[in-house]
Amino acid sequence: MRAAIALVLGLVTTIGVAGRAQGAAPQLPALDPALLGRAVAGLPNPVVTGAQLTVSGSAGQWSGRAGVADVTTGAPMPAGGRFRIASVTKAFTAVIALQLVAEHRLDLRQSVQHYLPGVLPGSYPPITVGQLLDHTSGLPFSLVDAQNADPAWVVAHRFDYWTPAQVVASAVAQPLAFAPGTEQRYNGVNYFLTGLIIEKVGGHSYAEELDRRIVKPLGLRATSLPAPGETRIPGPHAHGYVTVGGALVDVTEQSAWGWAESGIISSTADLTRFLSALLGGRLLPRAQLAPMLTLPDVPYPGGGTCRLGPHPGQACFSAGLQATTFPDGVTVWGKSGAVPGYTTGVFATADLARVMASSLNPTGNRDGSEARYVQNIAAAAFDPSLFAD
Repeated sequence: MRAAIALVLGLVTTIGVAGRAQGAAPQLPALDPALLGRAVAGLPNPVVTGAQLTVSGSAGQWSGRAGVADVTTGAPMPAGGRFRIASVTKAFTAVIALQLVAEHRLDLRQSVQHYLPGVLPGSYPPITVGQLLDHTSGLPFSLVDAQNADPAWVVAHRFDYWTPAQVVASAVAQPLAFAPGTEQRYNGVNYFLTGLIIEKVGGHSYAEELDRRIVKPLGLRATSLPAPGETRIPGPHAHGYVTVGGALVDVTEQSAWGWAESGIISSTADLTRFLSALLGGRLLPRAQLAPMLTLPDVPYPGGGTCRLGPHPGQACFSAGLQATTFPDGVTVWGKSGAVPGYTTGVFATADLARVMASSLNPTGNRDGSEARYVQNIAAAAFDPSLFAD
């Protein structure tokens, strides 16, 4: 989990500069189909085997696929292919939690200890639900997959399943990283706890809440959460790979133990529909949407995506989303994520003039080697000055 966090933050830093998303309305560059095509050109190669990219919104539309779905057969990338969305799952989880807030069944100011008595150590101070959602909880990282920077370890353990309780327990056996509410540190443990609270308050499994609150109302036919033990991606999809000893190993089938933190499978079309519905006010009342579009006024020590921009070193993650401001002044809201074989991003301007959803199949086990492609996709969509030939 820690390796995944480090990679995702690093990739988003190359996309642009994180800011507080305030100021004049964004002035989007004109949609450039040729530049979008160049962003995913030259695939497959040793770094990335395939890519999907969809750009939509009132300012124009474009979609494309590149590379192959299977390096053995050479099968092309399928239309509407599904993929593991990794930490983009957090945006779905935040929406469910905030819907429960809108229903007066959950209080962002109430403590985790109130909703989940006995789960956190007695030595911990109160940590609020809101602090889970915006990563200001101060919780330590989980250690269940502490060796996941090693691709050979990933291959050997790709079918392992850790329960949410095991993930949380491995984290809270350690002292707090900082006093709750005083800093921000991106940490998936926050969303395992949020998932547990959703189940406790909502009275249904997280998967059931996801299905009835988001998937069915929006008609997200390619979106699902695998059950424990389910390792396949249903429907058309591209294979994911990691490089071990100079050879590609297929890791398409892997455990979705990330659950409410990073376990969902989806498509670029479904992610576009989800983020458009969210920013368009279809999923949350205005009062509950606000936490997803508000950055906490606290520092973000340690670098990563929050180290640059108009407010360097300040928080750049909201409840379930992140804000990125490009050098041309365009600000986007959305989420990125990575698991072995799959790197995902979905971002949009707040007015939905432009919505971008992408999926890459990198081979570097989240080592950042695909950063150039991540940067060029974002540059082509939001700020051509960042495009690197």
